[in-house]
Amino acid sequence: MSNLEKYVDAFKETFMVQDSDLSDLKYQDIEAWDSVGHMALMATLEERFNVELDIDDIIEFSSFEVGQSILAKYNISMS
Repeated sequence: MSNLEKYVDAFKETFMVQDSDLSDLKYQDIEAWDSVGHMALMATLEERFNVELDIDDIIEFSSFEVGQSILAKYNISMS
C-alpha cells in the first residue's frame, strides 16, 4: 500500500467519508472532524506512518491538503 493510500484510508476510516470528499476537506467542515475526531486522525496517522507528530504540527493540521505537507516534514512522501 502506498503512502497516499494509507493517508486516504486514515481519513476515510476516521471520518467515514468518500474519496470524492477529501480534496477540499478542512477541519470542522464535517461533524466528525471535531477536536475528538482530530485527535483520532492524528493517532491513526502516527500509527500508520510510525511517527510522533509535534504538537505544533497537530495544531496546524487543518485540512487534507495541509496534512500532506506536514507529513512531508517527516520524510513521508505521498507520490
